[in-house]
Amino acid sequence: MDTVTLNTGARMPIAGFGVYQIPPDETQAAVEAALAAGYRCLDTAVSYGNEEAVGAAIKASGLPREELFVTTKLWIQHAPASSVEDDTMLSFGNSLRRLGLDHVDLYLIHQPMGDYYSEWRAMQRLHRDGRARAIGVSNFHPDRLVDLIDHNEIAPAVNQIEINPFHQRAADVELMRERGVQPEAWAPFAEGRNDLFGNPVLAGIGAAHGKSVAQVVLRWLVQRGVAVVAKSVRADRMAENLDIFDFAVTDDDLARIA
Repeated sequence: MDTVTLNTGARMPIAGFGVYQIPPDETQAAVEAALAAGYRCLDTAVSYGNEEAVGAAIKASGLPREELFVTTKLWIQHAPASSVEDDTMLSFGNSLRRLGLDHVDLYLIHQPMGDYYSEWRAMQRLHRDGRARAIGVSNFHPDRLVDLIDHNEIAPAVNQIEINPFHQRAADVELMRERGVQPEAWAPFAEGRNDLFGNPVLAGIGAAHGKSVAQVVLRWLVQRGVAVVAKSVRADRMAENLDIFDFAVTDDDLARIA
């Protein structure tokens, strides 16, 4: 598995398994299958409602903790009577409890809404304490990302945003590279919109390489240094989505996709 090096020095697998919209009662089996397929990077969130199932799958796998890279995300759920920083610390502790872990490898602000400056101050504390090995954000557009970087001690290690062939975000990715922030793509398959899997350009590139459209899309991302979170509940698709490191899309392929 290829990895990317975050601005903390931590190495993150470039291909991760996401559990968004997988029902909690199906999540443990899906994550166990993903780990069996070779995934070592897992992505969940408070708002997904399935952190406990992810934790159960990790425990059932018997894999050493140091082999796994676990991400979860902070949701906006602050009690009016307490401070945002205190609520952030409490939410993080609840996530650890549900996951059954003593630390996460990456903790993200899920959305740039509310008092995310106070959230970030708390997350910097969690990073210094070693309970969040890296901290980052999700769904931050360039203006908010740069503002957060310029006015805080610790820059986000990752910005997880929607990137796919119909929403390529080339300028966003370039700015993140300049600022030392690792781009990570969610919805790489555009959630099936615009008939992505029947797209003639992607299908033609796949046929030339003996690969599926899904594999072309994932290769297009990782070859450009973009980490990716893909989801499936089918073991065969999980294996297919990892089988992307034995070919390369050409410059002509890249131009056609662009």
